[in-house]
Amino acid sequence: MSVINITNLTFSYDTHYENIFENTSFTIDTDWKLGFIGRNGRGKTTLLNLLQGKYEYKGNIVSSVSFDYFPFEVEQDQLTLEVIRNVIAPFSQWEEEMELCLKKNTGASLEQYGILLDAYMQHDGYTIKELIIKEISKLKVDEEVLNRPFYTLSNGERTKLLLVALFLKKNNFLLIDEPTNHLDIEGRQIVAEYLKSKKGFILVSHDRLFLDQIIDHVLCINRHNIEVQQGNYSSWKLNKDRNDQYELGENEKLKKEIGRLNAASMRNENWSDQIEKSKIGAADKGFVGHKSAKMMKRAKVIEKRQDKMIEEKKQLLKNIEQVHTLKVHCMDYVKPVLAEVQDVVIQYDGKAVSKPISFNIKQGDRIALKGSNGCGKSSLIKLLVGEELIYSGKLLKGSKLKISYVPQDTSFLKGSMRDFVRESGIDESLFKAILRKLDFTRQAFDKDLSELSGGQKKKVLIARSLCEQAHLYVWDEPLNFIDILSRTQIEELIMQYKPTMVFVEHDRLFVETIATNCICIEKTASVQ
Repeated sequence: MSVINITNLTFSYDTHYENIFENTSFTIDTDWKLGFIGRNGRGKTTLLNLLQGKYEYKGNIVSSVSFDYFPFEVEQDQLTLEVIRNVIAPFSQWEEEMELCLKKNTGASLEQYGILLDAYMQHDGYTIKELIIKEISKLKVDEEVLNRPFYTLSNGERTKLLLVALFLKKNNFLLIDEPTNHLDIEGRQIVAEYLKSKKGFILVSHDRLFLDQIIDHVLCINRHNIEVQQGNYSSWKLNKDRNDQYELGENEKLKKEIGRLNAASMRNENWSDQIEKSKIGAADKGFVGHKSAKMMKRAKVIEKRQDKMIEEKKQLLKNIEQVHTLKVHCMDYVKPVLAEVQDVVIQYDGKAVSKPISFNIKQGDRIALKGSNGCGKSSLIKLLVGEELIYSGKLLKGSKLKISYVPQDTSFLKGSMRDFVRESGIDESLFKAILRKLDFTRQAFDKDLSELSGGQKKKVLIARSLCEQAHLYVWDEPLNFIDILSRTQIEELIMQYKPTMVFVEHDRLFVETIATNCICIEKTASVQ
């Protein structure tokens, strides 16, 4: 066990006028399972990069452990076993060098061989395959994937294997950034159980149930500071709500008291002025002057009390999050049924992706498409919004049906915000107002869309959808990278306006809150 000390950390990007962190200090234990939360754009990924030493900063970051970041790039063409082994330690390099030392068979080479062998054994080189197999079995990954090229694995399999590789490394502290984005609900549960059994990491996630299952401490970037608190997300949220309510109550009390003191101060000043005027022609000017000074002194006392309360009031509400209500411009369709999916089977390369799918989309439905990774959920979404895919069965959509679409992929976003608004045919003022309610900073409006964070890009697409008048809203994993408070805003929006929706989302709490119906899509045997 050791600690990571961060003291007086100050940092800003060259393109920013304001500091992202300013004289920030906190301490974390390397044994903690630390959940890292905060609204999009507050600097979570930036802090992870600072811990890795990627940027210059002012202040100090002191740690006895090395940091490893997830996700990371690997050589895709290699066999998976070799990829994982060489993430854990440079085993292949050591093996080649040891073989070369034995071939040379000199005193110096044999000495070097001993050094390499010691490092190899310290990193479990002779048993590493067995350790890898043991770990991946905990994540329900079949051993046979180790003999396949890494590029042939699904995104979910890659996520699980790379996490295993990092946890098998020695003396490292993991910085795990959004591991759930390529995991279905079942996959999230498996990874949650795995991470729960580990320690020594910072986990960035906006999935509330996922965090609650895993973490024992919370690191939160607030509006005004960074705080560390023991417990899971739910206990942090309970404490946060209680503290916010207390500060709001104190703020109201101080406002009333400041108002009362202000009125009293003005009365005293008026009385003092009247007394001063009464000196003219007064028989006992000394008595009148004494009374005037007494009233002025009382006014000064009131002013000091007022200043103290104003200062106390300034310390309140700094971390109160402004959560505004959103609107959606949904339209009623002329018929109760908007679309019908009849025995639809989508095909790629002549192979069926899933078993036949049938369901109707009726007015007021909020249909969640569920199923394991690779079963064709996103393909069905694309088919609904009009993309040309090869499929059998029937898809019947109502005449003049207007659909608003939020795609899963955000990589196409680039260029200025104004150009995006013009090309989308939406109202710029309304679009920006929605983004401001989703906690977009004014500086973010001036950035190229490609420079935005993952969560900010998703918010851009959701804001566009909320600007569009539509009969049907089709959203494909809308919450990827989006912060918890914004998720709550979107949930409340949907529950208030009840738009007709078809969506894919792996945040179980979100699905349980808003879905009126779930359609389970099953893979065919050929894509298991």
